[in-house]
Amino acid sequence: MPSPETNGSNRTLERAAAILDAVGRSAVSASELSRQTGLSVSTAHRLALQMVDYGFLRRSESGTFRLGDRFIRSALENAGLPVLQELRDRTGETAQLWVRRGDERVCLLSADSQHELRAILPVGSRLPLPQGSSGRLLAADDDALAELATAGWIESVGMRTPGLGSISAPVQTDEGIIAAVCLAMPLARVVKSPGQDFGDQVIRAAERIAEAVERRK
Repeated sequence: MPSPETNGSNRTLERAAAILDAVGRSAVSASELSRQTGLSVSTAHRLALQMVDYGFLRRSESGTFRLGDRFIRSALENAGLPVLQELRDRTGETAQLWVRRGDERVCLLSADSQHELRAILPVGSRLPLPQGSSGRLLAADDDALAELATAGWIESVGMRTPGLGSISAPVQTDEGIIAAVCLAMPLARVVKSPGQDFGDQVIRAAERIAEAVERRK
C-alpha cells in the first residue's frame, strides 16, 4: 500500500501537471488556474509561485503566469543550434547565443569558428553586464536600445577585448527580448565594421530562432 508521503507527492505532481496544462501557450491568472484545475485559488496561487521558484513558470508584473525559463531554455537550445551553425558556416566566424541571468549574461550555445585565429568562449561562460555587444543588448540600457532601434543590431569594436569585435541582435518574442545572437570575430578580418559586414545575417538568424521558439510554445 502506498505510504501517505507517496500519496502526497503524487497529488503534488498531479496538481503541478494540471497547472502546466492550464498555462499552455497563454498567460493565465491564479483565478483562471483555479477554474481550469479545480483547485482553490489560494492553492493554485501557492503552487504556481513555487513553480516560479524552480523555473517551471514565470510571473509577470500583472500577476499572470506563463511557462518558465526551463521550457524556454530548452526551446532556445533546440531552435538555436542549427541556426548558429549555419550562421557560422556562412560567415566563418563564431556564432553564440547568450541569455541574461541576473546581472550577468550566460553563453547558452556556441558554434565556433574553424579559423585558427578566432574569438571563442565555452558554453556556460558568464560575463558581467553590460560588457560586449550581447551584454549591452541584454542590459537594455538607453544607449543600447537607441542603437538597436536605428540599426537592428548592436556592435562592439575592441570594447571588451582589444583586437576582437562582435555584433549582436535580439531574439524577440511576445515575451520581449529573451536572448541575443552574437557573432564574434578578430578585427583583423573585419572589412568595414562587425555590424556593417554581418548585420543582416545576424538579424535574420535571431529572427529565425524567435520564430522557432514561438512555434514550440
